[in-house]
Amino acid sequence: MQVVKITKIKCPNCGNIETVEMPEYVCVRTYKCPKCEQVFKPKEGDCCVFCSYADDECPSKQQEKECGD
Repeated sequence: MQVVKITKIKCPNCGNIETVEMPEYVCVRTYKCPKCEQVFKPKEGDCCVFCSYADDECPSKQQEKECGD
């Protein structure tokens, strides 16, 4: 399985969708929506905003699953 690095993230405040590149080895704990400027954080239990609000989990989580968790 190849790790997805480009994903779409959706702002939980205004619904704006952005296509972004996820960093490979860093969990992103905050993200500022370029449209409404709301800063949001991961949902409880998620390591980063991508795991909470994007089409794909962050590369770190994808790699964990690839290794059998």
